[in-house]
Amino acid sequence: MAASGIRLTRSVRAKPCRSTSVKQVLALAKPPRQQSVLRAVATAQPITVPDATKFDFEQYMGSTAKKVNEALGVAVPLEYPEVLTESMRYSLLAGGKRVRPALCLAACQAVGGSAEAAMPAACAMEIIHTMSLIHDDLPSMDNDDFRRGSPTNHKVYGEDMAILSGDALLAFAFEHIAVETKGVAPERVLRVISELARASGARGLVGGQVVDIKSENVEVGLDTLEYIHLHKTAALLEASVVCGALVGGATEEQIERMRVYARGIGLAFQVIDDILDVTKTTEELGKTAAKDLASAKTTYPKLLGIEKSKQVADDLIKNAIAQLDDFDPNAAAPLVHLAKFIGYRQN
Repeated sequence: MAASGIRLTRSVRAKPCRSTSVKQVLALAKPPRQQSVLRAVATAQPITVPDATKFDFEQYMGSTAKKVNEALGVAVPLEYPEVLTESMRYSLLAGGKRVRPALCLAACQAVGGSAEAAMPAACAMEIIHTMSLIHDDLPSMDNDDFRRGSPTNHKVYGEDMAILSGDALLAFAFEHIAVETKGVAPERVLRVISELARASGARGLVGGQVVDIKSENVEVGLDTLEYIHLHKTAALLEASVVCGALVGGATEEQIERMRVYARGIGLAFQVIDDILDVTKTTEELGKTAAKDLASAKTTYPKLLGIEKSKQVADDLIKNAIAQLDDFDPNAAAPLVHLAKFIGYRQN
């Protein structure tokens, strides 16, 4: 439970239905008996944010990204069939902030674990994220030509290879955790694999993507919009944090606090993403701007306005950081600053 009374609960698993109509999909998307995060935020009390001003976040992220990039390069070598591994490496090593691996490593260290033990899981988070970007950019999905300032995978290697490289990355993520995680109890490794599998499938980012697709050109409310982004975006951020905590030996209470923290920053991430989509240029974002407007998607600015959306993101970040109050301030500093970075980023 967050200090403000916000509770980010697991969404209720939707029952399968025979029809795939938009109306039924959206009806299933609404989590029954679940208080809206956004509505809870509106009544939140002021929160004291931990002081971590002495932490050098820029240096931390630069160092972390370098280590993650090196580990990813080793994990996915260029090998036969070269066209497949070239395609995988093209998107996997294309840069990016490496926020998900950083969250995984930071969560592990916050509970007393080592970054080395969590690195395979951290790499797996980025591998899954890369898969989702490759598939999201396809013409049948978001139909994007640019990602991180470069042509998207299917523009370089073709749609067939983009699909297959995404599939290969998805499978490899779980193999990498199982084979490369060292010095961690087997039952915890199994929980990490289970956590990531849930976040990657129908109960996570795939389910969120489905409802997102079915919501195009359809008027939806905050509950459905929240469902989309808690699954499509926040689920993998949640897995990154929780898996890092699991590897680090966290208690169940610590894991639950980490989970609530991650859901808060995950939803804030998407609120900010929606704002940036309408306030930044393609050059500033490194990807196509105003694509949500072009596809008639419902966004937080569309429902709440830009200023209210900014306030919602700010409150979500503060409530997320409050979950770290019981952790050692120095150990939790990376997580505090990662939350602030997500809430106030400009691209």
